[in-house]
Parts: sequence; C-alpha cells; structure tokens
Amino acid sequence: MNISRKSLDIVKSSMSKYVINTPVLKNKELNLICDSEIVFKCENFQKSGSFKFRAATNAILNLNETDKKNGVITHSSGNFAQALALASKNQNISSHIVMPKNAPNFKKNAVIKTTDNLIECKSTLEDREKTTTEIQTKYNLTFIHPSNDLDVILGNSTVVSELIQDHADLDYILCPIGGGGLIAGSALACNAYSNKCEIIGVEPLNVNDAYRSLKSKKIEYNLKTDTIADGLRTNLGDINFPIILDYIKSIICVNEDEIINAMKLIFDKLNILIEPSSAVAFAGLLKEKEKFKGKKVGVILSGGNVDSNELPF
Repeated sequence: MNISRKSLDIVKSSMSKYVINTPVLKNKELNLICDSEIVFKCENFQKSGSFKFRAATNAILNLNETDKKNGVITHSSGNFAQALALASKNQNISSHIVMPKNAPNFKKNAVIKTTDNLIECKSTLEDREKTTTEIQTKYNLTFIHPSNDLDVILGNSTVVSELIQDHADLDYILCPIGGGGLIAGSALACNAYSNKCEIIGVEPLNVNDAYRSLKSKKIEYNLKTDTIADGLRTNLGDINFPIILDYIKSIICVNEDEIINAMKLIFDKLNILIEPSSAVAFAGLLKEKEKFKGKKVGVILSGGNVDSNELPF
C-alpha cells in the first residue's frame, strides 16, 4: 500500500484541532549511553495518555452520519478503550467499551469518566469478541478495531509525520509492535515524508509474533502472553500486516529485564513515567547500540498509562 504525502497531510490537518502535536525530548546522557543522537516522540503527553487517541479520533471523524447517530463499540484492555471513549465524547457520539475483568482498575476508571457504557467480560479474546458482537448487533453500533482498521492506521501515521517534519534528517525510527496499527501507520508516513529514514519494529521476546510473522510472511500467533508490556500482547491483522510486509525490514526482540531497564532509564534521565509497552522501543535501541552508532534515531514513546503504585523498578 502506498499513501501519498498529500493524503497524509489531509489526515493530519483534519485531526490537528483535536490531537496534541506532542513534544520531542532529548538527553545528552542517553545520547552518550547509546552513542547516537536520540529524539523521543512523547505520546505519553497525548490526550488519553497514548498515541491511541490519534487512531480513535481519525476513526470517529470518518464515520458517516448514520454511524455517528447510532454510536460505536470496541473491545480493549486499556489504551484504546480510553482513547475511543474520549474521542467519541468530544464529538458527542455514544460509545460502548468492552473490557476484560482483569484489565487494570485505573484504566477502567479512566473509561468510566468518559462513557456510561463500560461492559466487563471474561478475560479471553473469544469472550471479548463474543460480548462485543452481541452488543454491536443489539444496538446497531459500528465496531472500531484498535489496530486493524485503515482509519486507525492513518490516524497513527501522524505520530511520524510530525516527527519527520521537525527532524527531517532522521536515519531510523524505533516503534513498538503490538497489534500492528502504530508501526503500519509509521511506515506509511515514513515512506511519504522521508527518502532516507527506516522504521524498525521492537517487540517483547515473550510475545514475538510480529518477528515470526515477518520471517514466515504469514500472521503468527502467541501461545502465551507473559510479558510486562501488556499493551503488546495482541496480534497483527489482515489490514496492517501487508503494510508491515511492504515496508518493515527488521524487528528487534527484547526481554523483560531489558524493557524494565529502559523504562527506568527514561524515568531517571527524562523525568517522565512511561508504560512498559512504551519502553520497548528504547529497549531495542539499547540492545542494538552498535547498529545505530553515530546515527540520528527517533524513538516513539507510545504512552504513559501506568499505575505509579505498581512500578517494576
């Protein structure tokens, strides 16, 4: 898939009054540690606390009038739940959010603040999808997938379009991979806005389905989801995976200790708190320092929705 710069400019323009052009942070000590020039795109400062608000906003803005009137639904354990609830409220559209019972309470509480329609279900993907389908059918709602939806992907593209427009000389951008929506949007934007920058994915070793999918050229799945990076426990989809195959050449896998170390370094040196899923991208840079030596590297800090009472360090 190839999306023109003009088309992505239109997406960015339409969203501009709703989303934050998030700040970029730098740190000399981290540059020395990695022997590269690093710019951190801080989506933890985005509305609802993550890049997912961009995705949800673009999806909401592209609904037809009938769908707006009927309302929307999604299932999510956290960030997209918060993002869609807020984006819908901003446009006076009703939202139904299905969340597993084992979702963190602080994330459930954030959703409750913006919608009256929070539905809890059993914690399996099968139950989430079944509950969502039942409610969608009952109320004639439009389902918006957290990552496998073109409007979601194009909304996510604005993270990298902003970053490259401010830092056109980037050699690489490191991006965490979960459901594939962010890296697919990042790849489309990188292709449209730069002729030298490469997007590299990073994911937890314990849930390295994207790494295996890139190797096999087909969507692979995880038998277990044992990672601290709870936002990356999901799988790629049939819409974002072809984009990933077209543009992504390599994916770095990082272990749990490397994720926690990256999270702590960001806290110590940048004085910001990010969630483990967000720390994965920086963990990839730390692990593969030699590859990025002397290069200018963008790192997407995808979100900061973490319970400060349950930090892993």
